[in-house]
Amino acid sequence: MSSEKDSDKGEVFVIEDTKGSPHEALLEPLPEIGTPERILAERRLVRKLDFRLLPTIFLIYIMNYIDRNGITTARLKGLEQDLGLTDLQYNVVLSILYASYCPFQIPSNMILNRISKPSWYIGVCVMAWGLTSLLTGKTTNFRGILACRFFIGMPEAAFYPGAIYLLSRWYTRKELAFRSAILYTGLLLSNAFGALIAAGILSNMEGVRGIRAWRWLFFIEGAITITVGIFSIWALPDYPNNTRWVVGDERRLAQARLAEDAGEADQDNDNDTPLKGLKLAIRDPLVLTFAVMNTAQLLGLSFVSFFPTLTATLGFDTTISLLLAAPPWLFASIVTCIDAWHADKTGERYFHIAATWWGVILGFVISLATKSVGGRYVSMFLMAAGYSGFSLTAVWVSNVVPRPPSKRAAAIGIVNGIGNLGNLMGSYTWKSEWGPLYHQSMIISLCGLCLSTVMSFGIRHHLIQRNKKLDEDERAAMQGANEVRVKEAAILEGISFEQAMERRKGFRYLY
Repeated sequence: MSSEKDSDKGEVFVIEDTKGSPHEALLEPLPEIGTPERILAERRLVRKLDFRLLPTIFLIYIMNYIDRNGITTARLKGLEQDLGLTDLQYNVVLSILYASYCPFQIPSNMILNRISKPSWYIGVCVMAWGLTSLLTGKTTNFRGILACRFFIGMPEAAFYPGAIYLLSRWYTRKELAFRSAILYTGLLLSNAFGALIAAGILSNMEGVRGIRAWRWLFFIEGAITITVGIFSIWALPDYPNNTRWVVGDERRLAQARLAEDAGEADQDNDNDTPLKGLKLAIRDPLVLTFAVMNTAQLLGLSFVSFFPTLTATLGFDTTISLLLAAPPWLFASIVTCIDAWHADKTGERYFHIAATWWGVILGFVISLATKSVGGRYVSMFLMAAGYSGFSLTAVWVSNVVPRPPSKRAAAIGIVNGIGNLGNLMGSYTWKSEWGPLYHQSMIISLCGLCLSTVMSFGIRHHLIQRNKKLDEDERAAMQGANEVRVKEAAILEGISFEQAMERRKGFRYLY
């Protein structure tokens, strides 16, 4: 049966007992799908989410990558010399972040799935990495900056997979790509704004109060991030059943629309523990295939951590090089939003991801074929735009592993966590001795993108075969259904169990 629990924050619709008769809906039916009343109610809810959730995670992601990549811009103003770092030590400092960032994503998402206040969890993690970034400006040797880079990876691990999971708890499968793209433009614009902020600090703060400009870079950016973390606790939502600024019928609608999208309620049963979700994800060959594909993809896109260094090879001074790093990422942000919008519009995933990699490959070919400054700068636009494909990877994972939420959370953490090993490998791929043209680096990255193209095509083919099986046999659609979650969906939607079962048969994978 269903009970409505009242609190001072509004109504929360929770399924407490599913052993009763599933044939009678105990709540009034929601407006029928597709009716003007239903469309208007959903638009109001989505608009409320868009205006509050999206700007917040967008801002957090900007600071996430600015803090993470601050070391690459600080390098241009004497960080290596002041700390006495060798070339190998600098590469170790870059890569050590992934030693904590990659493995902590999986348990972090498992925690996020279990707790009831993701706004607090994410907000505290943002403040933690902001503080660590700030303290990086106080380091005086290799061991100090190595420790800061290691510990900044742990709280940062909570954000991107956690944000994708949080979005998946609010938006339907065909709304998720564009919203995730808005989130991801925070990363792309961080490369633009981060370069502009760094240019201002590095050119104007040298020697202020007797402190080197690269240290001011960490102090200022870290302080901004801490402020953003405090703000995010207030601004971010929790889950549809307990968010303080979504009340009454909106709470039920938020849960019902996700139930309709997948044919099952978007909540774990009593036996769907985080550990069980992890086991389900690990045993799913599709999840592991996504993880390897993501590793190859991020190896191919690992130039992002060295972008200021790449623009510096064009032959201009530090300030001009940092300014030149901004336009490609502004272009990439536009491409990302258009690509994701069209992916949601069509429900297609593979070509919207892989085609952007082919643009990067073309950029590598141009750079390999010419020494022209103009040609190489144009290739950087193609390279930057290729990052839009990565923004859809976690979305695709969420689309094909919709239930239970515990498995979805673990799957996103596994794919993104293992995938970032590609960034780890990439930190050793772009060696300074291979500069200024970095031909060897580009060839390695090109091979990574070719491998990810082949693997993602295999995923697409597999999902097409699954859908064909569902089309041919209605009973196959119910083999993966969870009866308890279907009952919960029926109650939320105000329909009978039989009607909910019919809707469940309409579920298909997006490919």
